[in-house]
Parts: sequence; structure tokens; C-alpha cells
Amino acid sequence: MRRLATSVCSTIVVFALLAPAAFAQASGEGSGGAADDKKVTNSGFLIIAAVPLFILLVSLLQWRLDKRKDARKKAAKAAGGDARWQGGW
Repeated sequence: MRRLATSVCSTIVVFALLAPAAFAQASGEGSGGAADDKKVTNSGFLIIAAVPLFILLVSLLQWRLDKRKDARKKAAKAAGGDARWQGGW
């Protein structure tokens, strides 16, 4: 299953990297038209907004996962822990 997931992910990445070349015309102009100053500026603003948003979302996800892990650990401790470690010799 892991091999399948790896091959699917690598195939998607390769296709994503080759897609701009497939859409480019002989003049080098892509499917979005000529890259003028307005398009470049708007793309830059989009990147400036997207990077902190991505960091925020990933941080919130990590916080929730840590919260769940701590709750599981607390519940296991309250239940007496693992039976393997009780009793001694």
C-alpha cells in the first residue's frame, strides 16, 4: 500500500511540474496570456497572503493533534496505565 501511495504521489508531482510546459505555446506564452506587471504583482500578493495562511492552518492542525495526544495520555494514566507495567517482578 505504501508503494502505491508513493508512486501515485510522485506521478502527480511529475505531471504538475510538466503541465506548464504542455500549456506553453511556441512563443513561450502560457495559457494565462502574457505576463505583464499587474499579473506578476497580483501573484506576489497571493503568495504573500498564502504562506502565512498555510502556516496558520498547519499550526492549528498540530495544536489539535497535540491536544488529542495529551488527552489520550491522560486517559491512559487515569485508567491505570498499561497492564504490562503493573506488579513488578
